[in-house]
Amino acid sequence: MILEKIKNPGGVKTLQAEELKSLAKELREEIISVCSKNGGHIASSLGVVELTVALLKSFDIEKNDKIIWDVGHQSYPYKILTGRKEEFHTLRKLGGISGFPSISESRYDFFGTGHAGTSISAALGMSAAKDLKEKNGTGESENLNAGRIIAVIGDASISNGLALEGLNNAGSLKKDVIVVLNDNEMSISKNVGAISNYLNRIMSGDFYRGFRNETEKFIKSIPLFGSQMARLVSKFEESFKNLIGPGIIFEELGFTYIGPIDGHNIAYLLDAFENIKKIKKPILLHIITKKGKGYEPSENNPSLFHGISAFDKNTGLTLKKSGNITYGEAASNFLINIAKINKKIIAVTAAMPDGTGLTKFAKAFPERFFDVGIAESHAAVFSAGAAANGLTPFVFIYSTFLQRSLDQIIHDICLQNLPVVFCIDRAGIAGEDGATHHGIFDISFLDYIPNLIFMSPRNEYELMRMIKSSASYGKPVAIRYPKTEVSYFAPPEAESVQEINIGEFEILIDVPRNGNVIVALGAPHTETIKEVLAELNAGSEEEDFKIGLIDARFISPISQNLIKIIQNAKKIMTVEENVQFSGFGSKLLTVLCENSPKLNFEYKILSLGNNYIEHGSRGQLLDSSGFSRKKLRDSISGFFIENSEKSKVRYSSF
Repeated sequence: MILEKIKNPGGVKTLQAEELKSLAKELREEIISVCSKNGGHIASSLGVVELTVALLKSFDIEKNDKIIWDVGHQSYPYKILTGRKEEFHTLRKLGGISGFPSISESRYDFFGTGHAGTSISAALGMSAAKDLKEKNGTGESENLNAGRIIAVIGDASISNGLALEGLNNAGSLKKDVIVVLNDNEMSISKNVGAISNYLNRIMSGDFYRGFRNETEKFIKSIPLFGSQMARLVSKFEESFKNLIGPGIIFEELGFTYIGPIDGHNIAYLLDAFENIKKIKKPILLHIITKKGKGYEPSENNPSLFHGISAFDKNTGLTLKKSGNITYGEAASNFLINIAKINKKIIAVTAAMPDGTGLTKFAKAFPERFFDVGIAESHAAVFSAGAAANGLTPFVFIYSTFLQRSLDQIIHDICLQNLPVVFCIDRAGIAGEDGATHHGIFDISFLDYIPNLIFMSPRNEYELMRMIKSSASYGKPVAIRYPKTEVSYFAPPEAESVQEINIGEFEILIDVPRNGNVIVALGAPHTETIKEVLAELNAGSEEEDFKIGLIDARFISPISQNLIKIIQNAKKIMTVEENVQFSGFGSKLLTVLCENSPKLNFEYKILSLGNNYIEHGSRGQLLDSSGFSRKKLRDSISGFFIENSEKSKVRYSSF
């Protein structure tokens, strides 16, 4: 086993050609084995095995080179070969290694990445810092300053606006960054083959570059017409290169384009990298790979294996419970029934039709479904434009990715009061994907925006009511729901579902005379608290210890009727799956203070605190954050029953 001998990236540099091929095979076996138990982003990582091996063979990241993996979901081979082989079985587990690059995890993770499009900008910033430190003599060492910085980005990510901004700036600054474009869907070019590989190896080699430079000098030396002839030859060269590759756009941006070449041929990759290292200017190497390479189930269904739960590695069948659906699927399935009646409804997503549950909608209404790619800001403005021209867009997007659209939500949607509905999936704890993917900030960055109606359902039926209501409000709306599953149900017809008035809350357990009350928000905690309070209230003989429960439903606006009911309470607790500061509990307290200048109650916010949360199963992370059933009961009992001390407003968190 060659893999067992690789303790650090330097071990790859000692291997011969046949050993490199064997290493690639062993890497795939290790990734498939671990991901079959832990789940993960297997298809993307299998597609870059040969690329990872070639990069570590060609470049020296132990001394002076740096590799940045865009998104980071393609970094599993890199993690294994950079000293984490023994820990790889803990991938995405609580206390184990992350599924994404993390600068706190390894000195070889030079930049943390979990969202698309960041690698080129980060690489350019590193390159600028390298040059400046070298010029000022402030570098840690001569070798560090001399290194190359390589950004590996996928074809889907390079369409992201941030990536295009990075490309544009890199070309103008003329830093010697290397961008490896991993084209795994053949969406940019299909002209891969022996001729293309051969020509591009020649065009990146010493002879071609030397010949090109000497020819250019000779032509420019010709009296009178030299400069004009040089421009003509340059145009001819561009036209010729465009016949064999799609690189003209990158050349125009200031990059030397090389490719496309076979990204699974280690020999081709090594030749290209050796030639590239001699070119001190922005380089873009275009490689073609196959997502899920080397594992037939993943090759046949790369979308499913992009991010998958545990599966049987022999069959590729997932071990997920059958008969369950996500909240996103429940929302999408019901939206189909509304869209049958309301012809103005369209559905929009940013490269996540499967993850957000929109697959059925896309099949039912292909002309009314829009996947705009990894471009969340564009998705928001696209939807704003559609709304301004008479449609009602429903934008299905993960909470963590919605962060990238904040300016567009404020400026293009809410300022103009346009009827765009955001269905925010993965709100709260997202599970094994970790800190880059938890949706724990959306309440904080959305609940202050004027004109935005913001809701959170306590169960799947309430979600359907909110979906239907949103279609008729005629205003900007956001609905947040968690990454959890419910038993499959056939979505009811639209006419049978009752709408919710704006700001309407629901009293689930009557508020007792003592005023003790919990104002809860969202699924599944509101339903859990309802069950816990039924037990506590039944077991309490003293009226002073009875506790009421209100489902707030709305984060914005907060009803004045809700304030009237709770403003005379002795003890108030709020519950939300969001960070504490600037969350729902903080907002409710602010509104209470504005309406009741003489406050005399204890106030407790039960939230996720104010720190980033690492990876682990959703259940484990909820428990550690105080949201398991037992810990919810303990917190409620401790605040309302065991702590009888009276005080004025006391603001605390779990």
